[in-house]
Amino acid sequence: LFLELLERQFPIDDSHPSVQLRAASDFADRLNVHVNHLNRAVKEITQKTTTQLIAERILQESKILLRHSSWNVSEIAHALGFSEATHFNNFFKKHVQTTPLKFRNV
Repeated sequence: LFLELLERQFPIDDSHPSVQLRAASDFADRLNVHVNHLNRAVKEITQKTTTQLIAERILQESKILLRHSSWNVSEIAHALGFSEATHFNNFFKKHVQTTPLKFRNV
């Protein structure tokens, strides 16, 4: 159910403008389970943490938006639930080793 909830937030487009659930606790609340239970169950099944799976999916969507949308980096950051574009830039650079703009222009 966690993975289904995660996937239901995507794709980001004009009719589905932003990610609502970003933290493990958000998903746990929606699923009516304790966050520790969710984390244990997800780790047992996927061998990855809840946070890792959320980050991977947000990263995947950010790459899609950078390549296939006309939205600027700030709009993409907002749509993906980042309060500041700089937070998105740091997140993206940490995982991809390049900035969103450089990724878009390659």
